[in-house]
Amino acid sequence: MKKAIVIGLSILALGSEFPAMAHESFDRRGDRIDARFDARGDRINDRLDARGDRINDRLDALAAKARAEGKIGLANHLDRKGDLIEAHLDRLGDRIENRLDQRGNRFEMRFDRRGDRVNDRFDRFGQYRYRGHRN
Repeated sequence: MKKAIVIGLSILALGSEFPAMAHESFDRRGDRIDARFDARGDRINDRLDARGDRINDRLDALAAKARAEGKIGLANHLDRKGDLIEAHLDRLGDRIENRLDQRGNRFEMRFDRRGDRVNDRFDRFGQYRYRGHRN
């Protein structure tokens, strides 16, 4: 008799906790996916920024050498070219990072809504179940 009561109470406790667990599961999954996309976007943006800086530094060094040799027009051209390439790679990295960030946010919102729907459904139907009504 004691076992039956303990089992019944544990099933009742588990049944009332399931909606909270389901909502948390979907919420954590969305957060994890969002964090993964954010990290990926940051890595790509940092890589492109570093590449732009390297190219610009190399072209600046060539421009300094050209100035030392008296080739002012070539030096100005190399400076402008380095600046344009660096700016282009910076914009490209920012666009990729923003796109991945938006994608992660969409996944997070989708899983949040799914968890909310599960939670609402269990709240709505759970109240009838405990009063003795059947669904």
